[in-house]
Amino acid sequence: MASKLLDRLRRTLFKEGEHPTDADGTDDCPESSELDDDTDYVSARLGGTLCFEGDAVLDSEDAGEASGPDSDSDFFGESLDNPCSSTGNISPTSPTLKGSNMLTRQLQESWRSLRPRCASEKLIFEVTDASVVHETNSKYVLYTIHIIQSASFDKTPGVITRRYTDFERLHSRLRRRYGDEMEGVYFPRKKLRKNFAAETIAKRSRAFEQYLSHLHSLHELRVAPTFLEFFYLSDLRAGQMLLRVGHYQEAVGTLLNALRLQEKLGCQQLLHHQPVQKAHWLFTLGALVSCFQDLEQPTEAQEHCDRALQDLAPSPDTLKQQPPPPQVHPLLVPLLQANVRLSWKICKDKRCWEALLQDIQELGVDVGCHPNLKEFLIKENLGDSEGDAK
Repeated sequence: MASKLLDRLRRTLFKEGEHPTDADGTDDCPESSELDDDTDYVSARLGGTLCFEGDAVLDSEDAGEASGPDSDSDFFGESLDNPCSSTGNISPTSPTLKGSNMLTRQLQESWRSLRPRCASEKLIFEVTDASVVHETNSKYVLYTIHIIQSASFDKTPGVITRRYTDFERLHSRLRRRYGDEMEGVYFPRKKLRKNFAAETIAKRSRAFEQYLSHLHSLHELRVAPTFLEFFYLSDLRAGQMLLRVGHYQEAVGTLLNALRLQEKLGCQQLLHHQPVQKAHWLFTLGALVSCFQDLEQPTEAQEHCDRALQDLAPSPDTLKQQPPPPQVHPLLVPLLQANVRLSWKICKDKRCWEALLQDIQELGVDVGCHPNLKEFLIKENLGDSEGDAK
């Protein structure tokens, strides 16, 4: 398609046989694509662009009984390559046509129209760093993984750091709860030797990339609470701890990363079906509101408060249908009270939130006895879907 479009534009720009050619008759407008180079870059990146720290020693990490062949190699059936490779020949620019803004614009529009055909839910999992960590009585490899939305330029990837035992726990839980779906999913086995050798770390890093991509490709596992919480729950717990001790700026960074991870994993679309994920989502937004308030950033606080209330606040008609006193979410009143104050502070219309708060009060809810937003968040028990809390 790109070739036909280029030919059509050349005929338009160079009328009556005025096509510029080289002496050997070759065309000045090659059909090489910048996207081809980008595809090569993606392939090279998925092959493993890793930073290693520590010596290539032969000590044991998570030593266990070796079983079967080494499974750290590329054994997963699910490929990480983008299946929508048919758009790879579309070039957004032409180096030899002057004044070709129309060409660039039309090709970009063509690329945008084709891009949604790719798997919109697909994520790329890239191990970008693998560091050997020495602690008092232990030594392990810590893997840094970027979660990137495919088919777009993702300026804010989500980031997690996990060790082998974290992946092993995830695999064990998924096998226990989703045995049929996990039947064909393989996992890198433990080793007795060379766990810290660069070659072993590189193989295992590649295996973890493929492992997460394969899990995400299966719908039943992609929406599994255990799979989702593997990515963001540790950040929520860390953010809550920082909130408790008053380290609000550090908490904001941790909570924003947790929010990005939940967005990329599609947690917002699961709020009506998975109560634990809804509680985590609302906690994230509420904690950001509280932190931004204490950092005296009312605009950011109000934006996140608005976002939380859009997912939480009932309509006035819904409230009227409920017998008093209605069952309201414990975060609803604190968020409404916070939003009224924040909207007043930044000179934003707050009447709809005041009216909703008044409706709730008239239905018999004592809004004065509710804990404020920070008190609720500090005491919240951030358990996972299996009932574990830390």
